[in-house]
Amino acid sequence: MSQDDDSAGNPDDELQLFRDAVGPVRRIRSERSESRAPRVRAQPAMRKADEALVLQELGEAHPELDATLAWLETGEELMWHRPGLQSRVLKRLRRGHWRIQDEMDLHQMNVEAASRSIRIFLKASLDRGFSCVKIIHGKGLRSGKAGPRLKALTARLLSRHPAVLAFATAPRTDGGTGAVYVLLKNRA
Repeated sequence: MSQDDDSAGNPDDELQLFRDAVGPVRRIRSERSESRAPRVRAQPAMRKADEALVLQELGEAHPELDATLAWLETGEELMWHRPGLQSRVLKRLRRGHWRIQDEMDLHQMNVEAASRSIRIFLKASLDRGFSCVKIIHGKGLRSGKAGPRLKALTARLLSRHPAVLAFATAPRTDGGTGAVYVLLKNRA
């Protein structure tokens, strides 16, 4: 075994050869601080204000809107879309064009609990980026003379919510007049 073979395997000799090849090294100082605090994400102040306003408006009565929803007591299908939205979007929604990403059931709830649950459900659906959800409100067969109160409440809340683009009665195979598909604005 020769001396060249022995020195080739020694890591200290290889390190010295590298340092000799590179030459002198000096640290470069930067004006930029490496310990900067992470950037703070902007808080959507207007969105929070809008959401608070929506919650306030949801609690207020709107006789003109309530009059347009009076036909709900007959057990008819629900269909609504935001002005400016093409009517074919409503037809596609009614036919189940979009995949239902989540659903909630209002059965056994009173009007107050259902109202609160719908608002929470819509907020959670939007936060999760869902574009189409289903709300099962029931047909109101045991509502008596008052008619289907949860169905009327659902229609009223959905038509007032700014993130709801459209809603339509689900197909018979998915709840019929006892459920609605809801199309939501995509926040992307």
